[in-house]
Amino acid sequence: MKKIIPILLITTILFYVSSCEKDDICVDGDTPLLVIGFFDIADTTLVKNVASIRIRNIDIDSILTNSSFSDRSESPDSLQVPLRSTATTTMYQIISESADDEETELETGNIDTLTISYELGEAFVSRACGFVTNYNNISVTLAEGAENWIQDIKVVEPNVENTNTIHVKIFH
Repeated sequence: MKKIIPILLITTILFYVSSCEKDDICVDGDTPLLVIGFFDIADTTLVKNVASIRIRNIDIDSILTNSSFSDRSESPDSLQVPLRSTATTTMYQIISESADDEETELETGNIDTLTISYELGEAFVSRACGFVTNYNNISVTLAEGAENWIQDIKVVEPNVENTNTIHVKIFH
């Protein structure tokens, strides 16, 4: 009996240790962002910076336009923007040569409005991360205006599954 108790004790301990799972840590569980690249309209292969750009989200449900997504950036050639995972449309105002009017405290610059439409999809990443939202069959439309600084838009990757490549090219 004295020999059986240590054997049972060791077997029980080994059983409990072997049944433990590794701690799952989510590393790759972020919903991807839409990558917008800015290119020269004259030579569509050349990236072209946008002077003093700001992006503002337009909340379609409440018609708010004061929700600023990004502070002014001096001259990026690409941006990463989030898309709404609770709707199939996201709208942004992209403002070139953005500044604040000191007297009126309103945004100045050349404001173009983009509407991005898409289908929602889910992808299972892991037990720790669960599901992430992917955006499929994206399309981008530009609200026509008299002074649009954006001259053309091309969707080069219609499915947003990662942020490694440019999904939309904006020519100006």
